[in-house]
Amino acid sequence: MERRGLFRSGSSARFPLVLLSRERGAARAADQGAPALPRRSVAAGPVVAVVTLVAALLATRAAGVPLRDPDGVAGRRFVWVVCLVVALVGVDVVVRAARRSGTLTPSRAAMRSVRRERWSWHRGVAVGSALVSFYVSYLAYRNLKSVVPLLRPGDLFDRQLADFERGLFGGNDPAALLHSLLGTGVQTQVLSIVYVFFILFVPLSLAAAVVFSPNLPGGLFYATAASLNWPLGAASYLLLPALGPIYAEPAGFAHLPASDASALQGLLLDERLEFLRDPVASGAAQSIAAFASVHISMIFTAAVAAHLLGLARRLRIALWVLLAVTTAATIYLGWHYVIDDLVGVIIGLAALALARALTGFEPRTKRRRPREAPG
Repeated sequence: MERRGLFRSGSSARFPLVLLSRERGAARAADQGAPALPRRSVAAGPVVAVVTLVAALLATRAAGVPLRDPDGVAGRRFVWVVCLVVALVGVDVVVRAARRSGTLTPSRAAMRSVRRERWSWHRGVAVGSALVSFYVSYLAYRNLKSVVPLLRPGDLFDRQLADFERGLFGGNDPAALLHSLLGTGVQTQVLSIVYVFFILFVPLSLAAAVVFSPNLPGGLFYATAASLNWPLGAASYLLLPALGPIYAEPAGFAHLPASDASALQGLLLDERLEFLRDPVASGAAQSIAAFASVHISMIFTAAVAAHLLGLARRLRIALWVLLAVTTAATIYLGWHYVIDDLVGVIIGLAALALARALTGFEPRTKRRRPREAPG
């Protein structure tokens, strides 16, 4: 009895140590056994960021203005999206631990195990690199967009773009047709909200992709494709500089009620006028450019990527609906010409194709069909 008691005591004393050792061993094995991320997937985002940043440095130098951080792109916006990603990682860990343990309130040990298996250091580095690369590309894009009127002074193609789209619609103005079809009451507010939602959509979709994608290479593929929209969009601004219908022909939109979109349009016009008066003034920048629509290219990229990644059907439908309503909003509110949105789709396709080439990502185009029962 005495020896048996001593044995039990020694076993209970060693038991926590054995569990701890096994847990550490399992976490280490999971980390070592996890499939290594393709180097191309991790390197693609930084490559896009470096190329876009170099283009911005050359463009701002040619324009005679410094590289700036308009609207805190590299500051508070980046910090905000990092906090969002950290919060989503927490949600990811809690949900997976709850599913594993079969309870709504998983233990700390279960959450710690999921975190070690799911969020190893190399995964964290890859996600962090994607976020930094995306916002470096966005910072460069904002500078490229800002100096368009300095690099191509006096060049505006609004008249040609307006004539082209009227030709597509039998001499009618597409915006006027939408005003007649949809009305100009609460519809204006709804479309305004949808258009401005893009400001939240970009960081939300990026954060969700790198955290919740079925596989991390797929999330990095989307992050790279989204980043590529910035330099491709900036190139289109330089190709055909334009202000957009609301600025070229404001009378056609004067009857619309005030909205968040109209307030933003007024703010952007004031910023452009101040920038053109003194481009080298501290904090001076402008953000008006119509051809092509990066709103459309970015949402189109997300919608197609959702199919390639095999995401839920409801999410895919929601993204296509968002794309359709945003397209209507860009024309209805006067931000873009029809051709701007069409070229935006082309930019989205180009971004996806380039991202696939850079990352080597193989899309999930074929789904396994369930086997039919014999007989």
